[in-house]
Amino acid sequence: MPVMSTLPIATPTGPLSEAELETLQTLMDGLPDTLEPLDTVMIDGYLCGVLLQPQPVPEERWLAHIADVDGRRAPTRFDAGLMRSLVHRRYVELNQAIANRQWFDPWVYQLDDQATPSETVLPWVAGFATAVDLFTGLMDRHEPELLEPLATLYRHLDPEDLEDADELLAEIETLAPPETLVEAVEDLVRSVLLMADVSRPVVTGRAAALHPALARRSAGAVRGAGGRGPTSQASPVAAPAQPGARSRGPAGRPRGGR
Repeated sequence: MPVMSTLPIATPTGPLSEAELETLQTLMDGLPDTLEPLDTVMIDGYLCGVLLQPQPVPEERWLAHIADVDGRRAPTRFDAGLMRSLVHRRYVELNQAIANRQWFDPWVYQLDDQATPSETVLPWVAGFATAVDLFTGLMDRHEPELLEPLATLYRHLDPEDLEDADELLAEIETLAPPETLVEAVEDLVRSVLLMADVSRPVVTGRAAALHPALARRSAGAVRGAGGRGPTSQASPVAAPAQPGARSRGPAGRPRGGR
């Protein structure tokens, strides 16, 4: 008989509270070392990669890779229902933001003072890369409009993790690294919304008059170093680097929050 979690139960709808984010990370931390779960920062990037697919990915398919990147089953004591409830709420929130081209606050946590902006957003990008490696509809597209936003995200990865991606690597070379964490976080949102214009075009009249991806907010949503949250800087899952490119496979799978 499964051992049910004694962690706080999620509220039915709406954005996750800080306590609920803590609950989600605690769930992922409780998984055995034989599995490779995503941490909460990676989950956020992963969900964006899922939601940018031209065709919707069934929930059962993308959920299967959160508790373990290879889709292996979690032990019966793991409260999969609570995880699903929490993650599904974030999925709904992000889906609404992407569909309406609205800004959203990525789940990114400030690391120590020595961490660069790229190191801080790396787990988020690794989660995104995991999704587009597993579900290839977005990366099978060849529209040139995907190149710049994809390079903006993938500039945070190790170039050696990208294969058959000469055009993408050349584009990355033209981009300066973000000077601040706020800039790096805003670039995550901007890139997602620009890619959505290609893979999930908006019906005329639905989008805001000024595309939010063309503007910046002065205050990015970066969680403080004191807050509980994933700060993993493990090597990201290698992913297809551009439409038509091949990944070299997982060179160093991220180990969620451990």
